[in-house]
Amino acid sequence: MKLDRATIEALAEHLETCELEAKDTLKITDDHPDMDWDDAYAIQDEIRRRKVARGAKIIGLKAGLTSHAKMKQMGVETPVFGFLADYFSVPEGGEVDTAKLIHPKVEPEIAFVTKAPLKGPGCHIGAVLAATDFVIPGIEVIDSRYRDFKFDLKSVVADNTSASRFVVGGKMGNVADLDLRTLGIVLEKNGEPVAFGAGAAVLGHPAAAIAMLANMLGEKGEEIPAGTLILSGGITEAVAVQAGDSVTLRVQDLGSVSVRFK
Repeated sequence: MKLDRATIEALAEHLETCELEAKDTLKITDDHPDMDWDDAYAIQDEIRRRKVARGAKIIGLKAGLTSHAKMKQMGVETPVFGFLADYFSVPEGGEVDTAKLIHPKVEPEIAFVTKAPLKGPGCHIGAVLAATDFVIPGIEVIDSRYRDFKFDLKSVVADNTSASRFVVGGKMGNVADLDLRTLGIVLEKNGEPVAFGAGAAVLGHPAAAIAMLANMLGEKGEEIPAGTLILSGGITEAVAVQAGDSVTLRVQDLGSVSVRFK
């Protein structure tokens, strides 16, 4: 680590204030070009600690940067990971208040819910599938706190990987009955299809992102508990939304989930 504790706490307070007040900021590496990955996750962990101290509950985890092409482009070998707080959750068919966000975008995802703990190192796709209670369609609303989406990956990790809201719904699917690689999705905005994809867009198999998350947590002596909701990563590029938009994700064999923006 390159940053001292006081700097980590100050950056966490700054980024969380930007989130809570819907204000943007320049990327933090502008002032701290030497910060490393440990610093970035330490800032994220401090944001998490601040939320829990105020009474928020951590209800899930998320993966980002889950395409091999994008990882290669960014010069990293693993996706990035963040957490989901209880107030991020929006009911199926519910509304997201855009006044509380900066510049929201939506991503179609396959969400996993675990029935057994997952712990690395050595976690693999088979272990993830064995520990999965069910999968369910999910729409993640990402909202980078960085001005004009100008950021680098360490800044994104510190900013809890742009997490802001999410909705899950549709049918719960048993992983034994589904081929998650070929599972097709259509994302619609205001009734028009805007993005298409299949599960294989996420690291070749969505469960691979969960395994990488378990292995990364294992390095810190942590695990993914049973009953955790995990967003496995965007299947397509993120799509910008604004007040008045309605978004629906349709997933083969798993029904649909919708959310509106006001």
